[in-house]
Amino acid sequence: MKLRSIAETLGCVLTGDGDIEITGVAAIDKAGPKQLTFVANPRYAPSARTTRAGAILVKDAFPDIPTPTLRSPNPYLAFARSIELFYTAPRPEPGTDPTARIADSASIGANASIGPYVVIEDDVTIGDDAVIEAFTRIGRGTKIGARIRTHSHVSVREYCVIGNNVILQDGVRIGTDGYGYAKQDDGTYYKIPQSGIVVLEDNVEVGANATIDRATVGETRICRGAKIDNLVQVGHASTVGENTLLCALVGVSGSAQIGRDVVLAGQVGVNGHIEVGDGVIATGRTGITGSVAKGKTVSGFPAIDNRLWLRCAAVFKRLPELLKRLDALERRNR
Repeated sequence: MKLRSIAETLGCVLTGDGDIEITGVAAIDKAGPKQLTFVANPRYAPSARTTRAGAILVKDAFPDIPTPTLRSPNPYLAFARSIELFYTAPRPEPGTDPTARIADSASIGANASIGPYVVIEDDVTIGDDAVIEAFTRIGRGTKIGARIRTHSHVSVREYCVIGNNVILQDGVRIGTDGYGYAKQDDGTYYKIPQSGIVVLEDNVEVGANATIDRATVGETRICRGAKIDNLVQVGHASTVGENTLLCALVGVSGSAQIGRDVVLAGQVGVNGHIEVGDGVIATGRTGITGSVAKGKTVSGFPAIDNRLWLRCAAVFKRLPELLKRLDALERRNR
């Protein structure tokens, strides 16, 4: 594909030879003369002068370089779109594998692909263009919109509600029982029935082996456009706001309310019954033990303002030296 055509398709400004033939995309340190790469992070800017790539996607104000460039206000997004010009993920052909078990009362829309050993239970409703891959189970009474894509070994428990354009990666568990027990007089625990559901709104994606628990009563809700990474746990009766990102190994305890446009980086933990405001960013391994006001960036355990945490972290490395100096001062003053 000519570089000029790529620029037109992506809406980029071309600088340099537009007749270069591009056959694929690659990382900046791996790209060859017929591949397109990108620079979005300033730390990689020096690599733009040494890469072997045939062309580079850069920001509008990026300095001129000998390599042909495609200039965009958002080069990372443009690069993501460029991948689609050369790669299309495989989609199974429409049809139902003979090993699938579909209840007579289930309703499945047009153009569906139902893979091997899929189980779809009574009173399930699934919209058009569904792709349900091998060993998926859809529980009784579940309502699912159009263009659902479940990869293999997904489980959606009874009565959950899933919107349009939802992707569930391999091994996802939706609607598992919340962690609820009442202590009895003899010290044992009585299991509290988990009668609620999980709601996934439109354009949600849930990563491999993530779990979203059903509510004891009411619902656990993942709002429109939220993206949940692998191995994330969302506890019962929690809410995750629109366009929020939960990165790998995040744990959200029951009844936590996470706002919109929040980013919880890897291994962040959130206490139950607290609120995390819109636009909050929590850096990796932060422990959020209390509510966080909107727009804050927090770090550490317990979570504090990120700038304060960075100052504290700089002191941690000096603690042995400071202790020696303190001991020396005490000995001098005895």
